[in-house]
Amino acid sequence: MKLLFDQNLSPTLPLRLVDIFPSAVHVQNIGLDQAHDRQVWEYAQKERFVIITKDNDFNEMSQMLGYPPYVIWIRKGNCSTDTLETLIRQRYDLIMEWEQQEVPGLVVLL
Repeated sequence: MKLLFDQNLSPTLPLRLVDIFPSAVHVQNIGLDQAHDRQVWEYAQKERFVIITKDNDFNEMSQMLGYPPYVIWIRKGNCSTDTLETLIRQRYDLIMEWEQQEVPGLVVLL
């Protein structure tokens, strides 16, 4: 699975998670750190990325535009990068199962 980490998440997360998501990138690494959400959406759609974000805007876009791209919406308040890394690692099986089932394109991590 190719994860595209949104601007509101630490650019270190793809590096921290390379062992389980080797194709993960941060928007900063591909020149989209100043892009509007719609541009990120279109890039993810074209390149077959799953957007991972803390931003409700992608949830709303998925309801309006459908899928793909698929979205992982982290609904955890202010927390450290360590906490987010742990959360993603703990939910790895859920994320991979969700992708394989090709169910509706949004998963929420709390």
